[in-house]
Order: sequence, then structure tokens, then C-alpha cells
Amino acid sequence: MGQLVIVSNRVAIPEKNAKPRAGGLEVAVKAALKHKSGIWFGWSGKVATHTKIARQAVVHDKITYITLDLSKEDHNEYYNGFTNGVLWPILHYRVDLAEFSRRDLSGYLRVNDHFARELHEVLGPDDLVWVHDYHLMPLAKALRERGHKNRIGFFLHIPCPPPEILTALPHHERLIPSLCEYDLVGFQTGDDAFNLSRYLTRECGLHSHDFNFIVAERTVRIDVFPVGIETAAFAHLAERAARLPYVKRVIKSLAGRALIIGVDRLDYSKGIAQRLSAFERFLQTQPDWRGKVTYLQKPHRDSRICRYRARHRIGRGTDQWRLWSGGLDADPLHQPRPQSLDTCRALSRRAGWARDPAA
Repeated sequence: MGQLVIVSNRVAIPEKNAKPRAGGLEVAVKAALKHKSGIWFGWSGKVATHTKIARQAVVHDKITYITLDLSKEDHNEYYNGFTNGVLWPILHYRVDLAEFSRRDLSGYLRVNDHFARELHEVLGPDDLVWVHDYHLMPLAKALRERGHKNRIGFFLHIPCPPPEILTALPHHERLIPSLCEYDLVGFQTGDDAFNLSRYLTRECGLHSHDFNFIVAERTVRIDVFPVGIETAAFAHLAERAARLPYVKRVIKSLAGRALIIGVDRLDYSKGIAQRLSAFERFLQTQPDWRGKVTYLQKPHRDSRICRYRARHRIGRGTDQWRLWSGGLDADPLHQPRPQSLDTCRALSRRAGWARDPAA
């Protein structure tokens, strides 16, 4: 009997006294591993300063966490370069923000091949492999080239644009068709699944029957699996987290005002500047709400340097926005420390309107 092997760009290794973080991928993966043994494989989040990079393994609650460091070159080309500089904006319909270089593409393919090479050493013939997100689109192809016939699934946590935009991706013909090496490709929405289906039909000449494609005598299925949360557990933990000192201070500072909360990275794809403009417009057109509602925007991860545009745009409107909304215990936009998942849960419970990235 094979085990479940989850592969993602980052691996959340349990640490003593560490607080859970707010993030859709981490929430989904931990739920899948909750009642079974398996492997979680991926990048450690560390950039190695030495030349010889070995994989590390940690076992916790029947889960084996296997991680790799990245070299400085790999980190710059694979992660900062192609993954976040090209794939992230294009998959979010922002072709104008993509910054492509052949070197970054080579780094992206090289790291995926390195992941496959290391995974090859630990993967059993009956293991079920579940690969996550745009960082690892060509991983199944690299595994197939090493002879693996395992069932391999892929899930994209971000949008998949239509072929008119996908074809703007440099060397899309090398990357997007590699998804056909997976047995199952999952998306958050039906539109995303339909967009990939259109691309495979238009660009690859493939034809589907109920979103099933026959590729080299294998069937590739495209389907929709929206990531949600365990609502009962969320409500229970939110109630318990309401006793946290930080949560108490924020709620006290509201002085009875209604709370709207968003928990996002400071990233252009999140529409934070547009939300602030909409909130300002709401208070301008609904003066009865002035002094009665506060909009709290919390970062849930550190922002990358290349996302300074979003931070700058948000900052420009902050002073006027804070005049409308009223003060808070802490600066809701410029507080650098991301909040724990427990804090997000408790504040979402207090809020009348909430946008949670783990939902």
C-alpha cells in the first residue's frame, strides 16, 4: 500500500511553540495529512551558503518532512525570477508586469529537475503524489522521464487565465503542455478548468470528453476542487483565540464600531488599493456610517521586494482613509509582522465582513 506524497514549494515543518500561519496551501495540506501517514516534500525556505546541498528529513506525528535548501542562484532564478516575476503576474492576468529572462526560465526548469531527482530517491512505486501550485508545473514530466508511473495529481491555487493570456507566457509551449504528464489537474473554479481545457484544445490539438483528455495512452482529467475550511473547527478555535491579548486590544480599540477585516499579502493581485478606495467611497456616500465602522487590513506574510508597487499604492491613500475609519490599536497597513492563524480567526469572528486567505 503506497503513501501520500505531497510536494510543494515550501514545507511547513512543525516547530515547538510555533503558531499556525494563515495560508490556503498550508491549511489544505495539513488537513489532508491529518489522519494518515505520508511525506511532505519541498524547499526548506533557506538559501544555502555552502556548495554541497543535501536533503533533510524530520519525522513528526507519522509525517516525514523532507526539505531541500536552494542555492543563491536557484533562489534568484527559480523563485524570485521566473516563479514570481513571470508566472505570478501572467497567471493573475497581469502580462504587463512580467519580467522574463532565459536565465530565469533555465533556473525554473533546473530546480524542478532537482526536486524530481531528489524525490526519485524516496518515491515508492505505489505512492500517490500530489503536487501543489505554479512553482512546480513541470515536476510530473521530470518524474516521468525517470520512469515513474505513479498516479500524480496537480492543484493550482491561483487563477488559470484563458489561452489568449497563457500564450503570452514566454515558452508556454514547453510549460503548459507539461501539465498533461499529471493524471489529475485540479483548480479552484470552473472557469480556471475551462481555460486550461481551451488551451489544450487550441494549442495542443487535444480533444476532451467531459474534461478528460487522452494523451499518450493515458487519461488526463481536469476538474474543480475548491479549497475550503473546516468550519466547526474554525469557529471553535476562533472563540478560544478571542482571549489572546492582541485580539483583546484590537477589539477594545474599536470602541463598539463594526469591523471589516481582510488578511492578505501586500500584493498587487489582492486588490487592496481598490478595496480601500471602495471603502472610502462607501463612507463618502453613506455618512451615517462614519465613526461606526473600521476596515482592518492585515498582512499575513512578508512581502517580497518586487511587490513594492502595491505597498506604495496602498500607502498613498492611507492617511485619508484613516481619517474616515478612525484609529486602531496598531497600524493596520504597515505593521510588518504577519499575524498567526489564531489571531486571524479571532478577528474574523468579531468582524461583520471578513476576507480570509485560508477560506
